Amino acid sequence: MDKLCPKIILEGTRLTHKTDLAFALNDHPRIVGPRRYRYHSPLVSAEWCAFSPWPWGRGIINFEPGEEAQALETYRTWVRLFELQRHYSWIVDRFHLSTIAWQRSQGRDYDFGWLEARIAPLGFHLVLCTRRPETFEAARAERLLVSGKPSQYDDLDVFIQEQDDLRELARSSRLPVLELDISDGDIDGACNRIADWMSETGGLWCRPE
Repeated sequence: MDKLCPKIILEGTRLTHKTDLAFALNDHPRIVGPRRYRYHSPLVSAEWCAFSPWPWGRGIINFEPGEEAQALETYRTWVRLFELQRHYSWIVDRFHLSTIAWQRSQGRDYDFGWLEARIAPLGFHLVLCTRRPETFEAARAERLLVSGKPSQYDDLDVFIQEQDDLRELARSSRLPVLELDISDGDIDGACNRIADWMSETGGLWCRPE
């Protein structure tokens, strides 16, 4: 029996259901197999604001210039962990493309070609979550019902621009890329589309040594 060990990076701007998809994929029988009981399954996020001792602080996406060495070392650590545990599933909620896009918006440019060169042989696939520009307003209204920091959604043009930037970066990626329109909010349907694509590309199963 072939072992399921998909490796999926979910990229996209805010309000594109990345985290909802991450949790759903980590429980989806076509992605990780049937769950007869609950067990630990790795879910990684570059949105963890682990560089600051307060909420909504800095991390490996929005680090300051003085934190560059710390951020890049964090990326190297994650990549090494993926290499050491290559025969397992990994779901990543935002990663290096989000870092490139945000840092470029601040006038700084980073090349993560080295990262993709190391994770591509492991079977990592990239899903770019998008939504139609006219649907961001409704998505914001839904998010404001639960958000602890509503002000971060004041300017939707920032998200629309970031979405365009991420599309450009995804086109240049050496990883297999699926652009996934999540405007309808159908998480189950999106998971099935990802599973179909991963199956077609051979990305669901462990690769031989």
